[in-house]
Amino acid sequence: MHQQPDSPAFDIVLIAHVAFAVAGLATLVASAVTASRLRTVLRGGGAVGEALARYFRPGVNWAGRSIYGIPVFGFLLLALSHGAYSLGDGWVLGGLLTFVVMVLVAEGVLWPAERRLQVSVVALRQGGTPVGEEVRRDARAMMLSATTGLVLLVLGAVLMVVQP
Repeated sequence: MHQQPDSPAFDIVLIAHVAFAVAGLATLVASAVTASRLRTVLRGGGAVGEALARYFRPGVNWAGRSIYGIPVFGFLLLALSHGAYSLGDGWVLGGLLTFVVMVLVAEGVLWPAERRLQVSVVALRQGGTPVGEEVRRDARAMMLSATTGLVLLVLGAVLMVVQP
C-alpha cells in the first residue's frame, strides 16, 4: 500500500474534481426541476412563464457540460497520487463506468430533448402553438434522464468517498 497523497497540487486538483462534480449535480437538479415545471405548465394549459423561457433559451447547455471536468481532474488525481490510486482499483473503475453511463444518458436523451424543447418553447411563446404530444414526451424524457443522471452522479460520488 502506497502512502496517501498529501501534496498541495493533489489537494488543488481534488478541489477542482469535487467542484466539477458539484456543478454537475447543480445542473442536473436544475434540468430535472425545470423539465418538471414545464410538464406542469403543459398539463395545466397555462402560458410558459419568463423563467421557463429563459431556461429554454436556444443554445448549448454549457453549464451541463461541466460534467466533463470530472474525469479530467479524476485522471489528474490518479497521476498525482504516485501509485496510491490506480485505474485498476475497483472503486475507480466503478466511478468511471458510472460516469460513462451518465454521459450516455445526457448526450443520448437529456440534451437532445432539451434542444428540442428550446425550439418548442420559443414556438409556444411566440404564436401560442398548440402543444403536441412530442413536446410532452420531450419534457418527460428530459425530466427522467436528468433524474437518472443525478442518481448516477451521486452513486459515483459515493464510490469516490467510500472507496470500497
